[in-house]
Amino acid sequence: MSQRRPISGRPLGTDGSDFSYRMVVDSRYQKVAQGKSRLSALIFAQAFIRILEAAILFLSTPKGEPLNRFCVSSSIISYVSLLIGELGRKRSRSALLRLYLFGSSIATVISVAFLIKSEKLYELIEDLSKWESSAIKIFKFAAVLLGVVVQIFTIVVTSSLMSNMAPPKRAS
Repeated sequence: MSQRRPISGRPLGTDGSDFSYRMVVDSRYQKVAQGKSRLSALIFAQAFIRILEAAILFLSTPKGEPLNRFCVSSSIISYVSLLIGELGRKRSRSALLRLYLFGSSIATVISVAFLIKSEKLYELIEDLSKWESSAIKIFKFAAVLLGVVVQIFTIVVTSSLMSNMAPPKRAS
């Protein structure tokens, strides 16, 4: 009997345990695999941005003053939702991914609301000569804006991933 030669590499969307003759993968599974890898990168980016925001929060708070409750609650919600999102991504659970989207969106809205509520930001925008002395506020503004952009991409990628994870609808 002739043995089949193993095909080097495996197609995207397989776990490597299927037989070598079964190398055709449904496009839906390929899309799920691509979506999971994109979501992994976005979760990492969100975690980095949230760590950056937390560092800026600690650096900008004067000694003896309590931390801002909005920023702390936004950080806690975002860290918990990132853990839920990573679990949902690894286990392909759309319910966890929905919860992740909700939590991370709420955390982003809280961050933006606090940024808008901050009167110091308006003073900084009005008088551009203060930009050099307010580097931490500029970094906070940039981190929140970057978080909003990443959140928009996350919503798009996660929604696409959840729709591809759903079983195909049968024509009646």
